[in-house]
Amino acid sequence: MKLPLSLLNSTMPSGSGSLVWFRKGLRIHDNPALEYASRGSNYVYPLFVIDPHYMEPDPNAFSPGSTRAGINRIHFLLESLHDLDLNLKKLGSRLLVLKGEPSQVLIHCLKEWDVKKLCFEYDTDPYYQALDNRVKNYASTAGIEVFSPVSHTLFNPADIIEKNGGRPPLNYQSFLKLAGEPPWASSPLSVDLSSIPPVGDVGSCEILQVPTLKELGYVEKDQDEFTPFRGGESEALRRLRESLSDKEWVANFEKPKGDPSAYVKPATTVLSPYLKFGCLSSRYFYQCLKDVYKNVKRHTSPPVSLVGQLLWREFFYTVAFGTPNFDKMKGNKICKQIPWNVDDKLLAAWREARTGYPWIDAIMVQLRKWGWMHHLARHCVACFLTRGDLFVHWEKGRDVFERLLIDSDWAINNGNWLWLSCSSFFYQYNRIYSPTSFGRKYDPNGNYIRHFLPVLKDMPKEYIYEPWTAPLSVQTKAKCIIGRDYPKPVVSHDSASKECRRKMREAYALNQKLKGLVSEEDLKKLGSKLDEDEDEGQEPNPRRKRQKLIN
Repeated sequence: MKLPLSLLNSTMPSGSGSLVWFRKGLRIHDNPALEYASRGSNYVYPLFVIDPHYMEPDPNAFSPGSTRAGINRIHFLLESLHDLDLNLKKLGSRLLVLKGEPSQVLIHCLKEWDVKKLCFEYDTDPYYQALDNRVKNYASTAGIEVFSPVSHTLFNPADIIEKNGGRPPLNYQSFLKLAGEPPWASSPLSVDLSSIPPVGDVGSCEILQVPTLKELGYVEKDQDEFTPFRGGESEALRRLRESLSDKEWVANFEKPKGDPSAYVKPATTVLSPYLKFGCLSSRYFYQCLKDVYKNVKRHTSPPVSLVGQLLWREFFYTVAFGTPNFDKMKGNKICKQIPWNVDDKLLAAWREARTGYPWIDAIMVQLRKWGWMHHLARHCVACFLTRGDLFVHWEKGRDVFERLLIDSDWAINNGNWLWLSCSSFFYQYNRIYSPTSFGRKYDPNGNYIRHFLPVLKDMPKEYIYEPWTAPLSVQTKAKCIIGRDYPKPVVSHDSASKECRRKMREAYALNQKLKGLVSEEDLKKLGSKLDEDEDEGQEPNPRRKRQKLIN
């Protein structure tokens, strides 16, 4: 919907003007770019560009959304923009929305609005790095000042890499030693603004209001359930206050612990999507946590504490920023070269919650419906797809997470998939999450499965994690016949996990022999050898004791 020009203060007197380009950083608090733009300016243009690259509907996608973002993340973003618009209006301004290729739109606005200062939060994602360079190059030739502060992260990744001799640290402890305390931690954060200079004349630009899903071309009925987590700075700060109100919980938080089956009240802060979009400042979150720690007798420490989780985020941002081809196996120097299977049927079964393993399928349903699941649940399904059972390429799983998660973050998502597939960072490939007994130890009754897989809601708890073992009479009484109402397992976990470990062992040996310089031809040869070994019938003893679980 086009915004009436009467609402845009188009009769503002001439003077110095600034443009704030919102991408992430969708907040008022601790926003150095917005603060700098407001300082000494007669008018400020707060702008968000709807990028078809991320938001245009894709009718061929496997679930509602665009090519790169599921409908839940788009919905969360729109709510965040609406909240930002309301908060800007309280300060005498408003959010201007335009649509198109962002660098082209920005350059047009800079010309049209006679802008003297261009301000935007620094972004390390490769996509935005390329956009930023195009815009900055134009601004430089036009004599426009550019202010692009690092405020999405606690540290500037480039500074950490410089301290390490031009290379990113590849383990968490090394990162902590290099990073130390954030350079801004001893100084007050950016002030909260009490007002913002009004918007100036927008000229010929067709300013929009924050659109609805329908106005973007989405049919909401295509999604049978939306994420319960509402987008926006206001909700982010409310959730933060709620989390910090229980100081004992904050002080004793340990990341490896927590119940992945808790869905009514998740066993974590669920602040990750707000950090992803910058609705919540990571610096403000860090500061608040430090304030809590000052007022308790003892608290957990990194890597398991809540501050430790923020530092994990920084670690992945730093490694991602300093590693060419971080999002790929080929050409990525820190990634093990492994001959993963190309199996579209297994990938589709995993993606569409049809693996026949209720714990895995319930998690994938929660991902599709909510765009979020507990970190241990993510670990389980990532391990299952890759080195645990299906041996499918981690990039394929990464793509599904990247599209469906509301907190999908380029650096963190790729880093976690490298980790969980034992392609980098973590190399104990023998430690596998069981798709049957890992969930049972948290939720023996299977309530999580019953909620997200209602077809199994009447299955007795003795069989809820392995329904194919239930006698036919039990399946009939539960109104769920395995192979008809719910699929049989796509693989046998015992044999598949043993085969995966063998393949990983072979791949690691080749990587070690060639010092990581594994060619595509080497991978093909290794893949052929592994296929031959399978054909020779090297199956495990079906009575073999099950692999001990990772906790």
